[in-house]
Amino acid sequence: MIDDILQFNRDFVAQKRYEPFVTDKFPAKKLAVVSCMDTRLSVLLQEALGLQNGDAKIIKNAGGIIPTPYDSAMRSLVVAVYELGVEEVMVVHHSQCGACHMCYEHLREEMLHRGISETALAAVEAEGVDLTAWLEGFHDTEASVRRTVATIREHPLMPRDLTVRGFIIDSVTGELTEIH
Repeated sequence: MIDDILQFNRDFVAQKRYEPFVTDKFPAKKLAVVSCMDTRLSVLLQEALGLQNGDAKIIKNAGGIIPTPYDSAMRSLVVAVYELGVEEVMVVHHSQCGACHMCYEHLREEMLHRGISETALAAVEAEGVDLTAWLEGFHDTEASVRRTVATIREHPLMPRDLTVRGFIIDSVTGELTEIH
């Protein structure tokens, strides 16, 4: 698969098909979107929000959450605000999210099945990582949106004038519902 992608990329560059996407690093709409990495949102999210290449910083991870105040998603937001001029943040979770059913015990069994040893798991936990908390999903999408919005709003490094709002997008139609 990767070799096919590399061939496609060579053709893409040779034919200058990148030209419609040329922009700079600053988001034109001064917007950041925190969302899930779900494949259904790969194109749907930007289309449903009316975003073009260069309009917003899109930060994606499993579930679109910020589980700890100093994880990579929060770091990206801090950089987006202070280095790239972001003034508004949309937290966009989605319907039928797999993170709603994510369970550490299941992931643990899959890791063991794929060759990760009990010793390796214990070593990670010995470093202070609570694997259950780190890999557990959420069970209430609206509550997860509220938690993520609160984490951003209340973060000690976020300016108080930053607009942060939360939404759930329908994974099929793209319809947004604001969560208050």
